[in-house]
Formats: sequence, structure tokens, C-alpha cells
Amino acid sequence: MIIITKKLHPRRLAAGCLLGACAVILLGAAFGVVEAVPAAPVSSVAAADGSDIRTNADRVAYLESLGWLTAAQPSAEEALTLPTKFDEAYQAYLTLQRSQGFDLEKYAGETIKRYTYQVKNYPGLQENIWACLLVCKHQIIGGEIFCNQGDGFTQSLEFPMKASQ
Repeated sequence: MIIITKKLHPRRLAAGCLLGACAVILLGAAFGVVEAVPAAPVSSVAAADGSDIRTNADRVAYLESLGWLTAAQPSAEEALTLPTKFDEAYQAYLTLQRSQGFDLEKYAGETIKRYTYQVKNYPGLQENIWACLLVCKHQIIGGEIFCNQGDGFTQSLEFPMKASQ
């Protein structure tokens, strides 16, 4: 009897297992045993409530969850430091944020990121409509929709059709 031994490196073993698993999946798919199941991206699930916002895709998914169609990339991205005390000039803005469930006063003195996206589906208007998101530590802490054309306006992030329903 002849015995042959061979030393197997862990990388080769891992590569062999990976190739074997791929072969099984491909054969299973070819014969209809394994069905391809589309997985929901984790980031878009987390983005729906404004928590765990880490990427541009998360921010866009959050805006889409509210009904907004925006540009794929932000038009502006800036770091802002919130004041330590909000004076009278901020009261209308703080009221708008509170109406959406955001409390900017909790973040007084913090440096946050502001992302501005062009909105493509505002009812009745096609140009100069912007969505703004305020993000601190991967959490949406505020935002608004605004127009800088003519008299302009600022409104909550809620899509207008949802408000009228």
C-alpha cells in the first residue's frame, strides 16, 4: 500500500471551498433548484426612518421614501456648526423642524453636514426646487424643501400630495 500526503495551504482550501459553493449555486440555479431571491439593500431599509445614514445612496433613499425624486448626487455638501444658542432669527426655522419631529436644539454647538439635492418632481414646478438634509452622526436631524426663485418658499420634507390626502 502506498500513501501520498500533500500539505494544503489554508488559502487554497478557502479558495477551493468558495469555488465549490459557487459551482453548487450555479448548478442549482441552472436546474431550477435554487431561485434567485432579490435582497432589499440594507441601507435603503435603514434610510426610511432617517437613522444609519452613511452614504449618498442612503440620503437619496430617505428622500425617495418621502416621495421626492432628486438628482443622484448632491449639488452642495457643506459642514456647518450650529450655534450654541438659537436666537430669534432661528425661531421660524426651529418651528418648521419641530413640526417634522426634529429638534435641532439638541445639537446646539455641533458640527453637522448639510446636503442639498435638486428636486425633480415638485408639483407644478420643475426648476430651482431643492431638498436639504441635515445629518449628524449618521442620523437625519433636520431638513426642508425650498425654492430660491422669485419670492421663494421653505416647507417641510413631507411631499405635498401626502399632506392633502
